[in-house]
Amino acid sequence: MARTAVPLSKWVGNGNLADPAGTAINAGVGNGHSIAAAPSDRMVLRVTNTHGSAHPVVVKAGTYPPAIAAGQGDLTVSVAATTGVQWIGPLESGRFMQADGSILVDIEAAHAGTITAFELPKAV
Repeated sequence: MARTAVPLSKWVGNGNLADPAGTAINAGVGNGHSIAAAPSDRMVLRVTNTHGSAHPVVVKAGTYPPAIAAGQGDLTVSVAATTGVQWIGPLESGRFMQADGSILVDIEAAHAGTITAFELPKAV
């Protein structure tokens, strides 16, 4: 399988956002997720886990260029078992942006749940 596209849920300055359902986890080797043309400095991920064990989520280091800080490596965050919810970010484009402007997220096999990408607005 290939990476699953995760759409951006965009906040609006001085507004609100209905809670999006998220994108079903695409777990396993060679799978994962891609957030296209993500403004990562203002992007936050919400990852849920309905599996009975905790699982790591890996935000992949970007490519240089454009990611000047890609050498810092991947960011790995554990999501708790069963009812776990983990918020990740805001993510630095200088560390995580790929050459095509996307952000890549890998999910371990057996992880079940959802992933949602939120774009925060600039201050108004």
